[in-house]
Amino acid sequence: VQLQASGGGLVQVGGSLSVSCAASGSFLRINAMRWYRQPPGKQRELVAVIQYGGGTQYADFVKGRFTISRDNAKNTVSLQMNSLKPDDTAVYYCNADVWAAGGFRNYWGQGTLVTVSS
Repeated sequence: VQLQASGGGLVQVGGSLSVSCAASGSFLRINAMRWYRQPPGKQRELVAVIQYGGGTQYADFVKGRFTISRDNAKNTVSLQMNSLKPDDTAVYYCNADVWAAGGFRNYWGQGTLVTVSS
């Protein structure tokens, strides 16, 4: 199973950007899908989670600004980021709980850099 993230880039303060992640490989189902981020010089932190049925949770620092969504048919998860701030600058990683033949396993994508410029 591979998770491929895309969509990062440079955006100005107050702007919007969307990042996406696609899962590929052999598996039965993807349960929770998550976005984490790691700001420069800081630890990785959870940004948002979406369950298979669509239930979502957000970190307080992105509530009202970011929206996580998924397409179960395409095995993708996206993160729409609005009203971006310099503190949102980070490498964004997708993460998923995948049910395959050997059981459940957690996977990480390779990360995509989002830079918010003031």
